Amino acid sequence: MGREYTIESAALALEEIKREIAKVFIGQGELVNELLITLLAGGHILVEGVPGLGKTLLVRAAAGAMGGDSKRVQFTPDLMPSDITGSVILDQGNFITKKGPVFTHLFIADEINRAPAKTQASLFEAMQEFQVSFDGVSHPLPRPFMVLATQNPFEHEGTYPLPDAQKDRFLMKALAGYPPIEEEREMVARVLSGESGAELSLGSVNAVMSPEDFAGIQALVSTLRSDPAVIDYAVRLAAATRTIPVLESGAGPRGSLSLIRCARARALLEGRDFIIPDDIKALAVPVLAHRLTLSAEGELEGLTEIRIVENILSSVEAPRT
Repeated sequence: MGREYTIESAALALEEIKREIAKVFIGQGELVNELLITLLAGGHILVEGVPGLGKTLLVRAAAGAMGGDSKRVQFTPDLMPSDITGSVILDQGNFITKKGPVFTHLFIADEINRAPAKTQASLFEAMQEFQVSFDGVSHPLPRPFMVLATQNPFEHEGTYPLPDAQKDRFLMKALAGYPPIEEEREMVARVLSGESGAELSLGSVNAVMSPEDFAGIQALVSTLRSDPAVIDYAVRLAAATRTIPVLESGAGPRGSLSLIRCARARALLEGRDFIIPDDIKALAVPVLAHRLTLSAEGELEGLTEIRIVENILSSVEAPRT
């Protein structure tokens, strides 16, 4: 059993986690917040960015601060589903279950768009049902459980677009960009000061809670108040994506539900027990944009999914609460 939290004590505990992460992951506060929001909402996150921006370090630091563990798998064209989920093997005449690296709290699927579709599909059950089945037996995953998948931009050699069904299972898609020069200067100085060899060491990250404690905070998120007018706003935003001519498909009902789940998590991070329209506005792009499919006509016009969501935000009226 984890400890019991109030809204105020949970918000303070989450600030502690952010301080621990900041010991090794410098700056990019928006990305850190999006990671924590996804974790609090019990979802999974897709992070797009070129290699070398510290995405794996961020997840490992978050896992350490919440007292959990993390495992990383490099996705490649020859990666098999059993390399992720595990399998039943014959050992000295006995069949034994060998669990794969997905049995962890934070699973890092590095460069997920370099693997074939069948390997990507091996994560579907884990992401949706929080369990893995092989040889007719279902095995529950540790809780909390989260998939953080990274992908390189599509123009990079050897990458393939993720199937729509795979993208829709990610609660949020975040963009990892190059750090501002001040943050990069600080990172280089700290690494060269002898704290570690190639990057900042995780040894300075302390566990401020247990996984059971964090699961308790996740449960608290689901109790936050959601005004009907704010729910209606989220639904109208998602529905508006289905009326855009240059989109082959818009966001489904999972999109509006995801907006509310993430809005609750954001409210808790800010110490509130209710969501407001600004929560929805702040999260609409990372929650909705990756669920859209742009038509060839839209691509020729130079449109992007992000720009379309931004246009919808400016045209759909927000409620006054």
